Amino acid sequence: MENGAASEGRDPSGFLSEIIGAPVTVKLNSGVVYKGELQSVDGYMNIALEKTEEYVNGKLRRNYGDAFVRGNNVMYISSDS
Repeated sequence: MENGAASEGRDPSGFLSEIIGAPVTVKLNSGVVYKGELQSVDGYMNIALEKTEEYVNGKLRRNYGDAFVRGNNVMYISSDS
């Protein structure tokens, strides 16, 4: 049995619009993880974050005020709230 938006027939853009302003985790195809407040997402899944932390191999590497992640690099977005 499948889980998530696909099995419920939900459009992921609805989920993403619900969590604008909330803390999220964004994992990239490279394995790098960003944690921050989701500010916006566009139709290409480009993501703007605020108060962003970058984790490489599970360790905090860098803090960013604002970060922009290109959508084709995103493996998943998870709500932390």
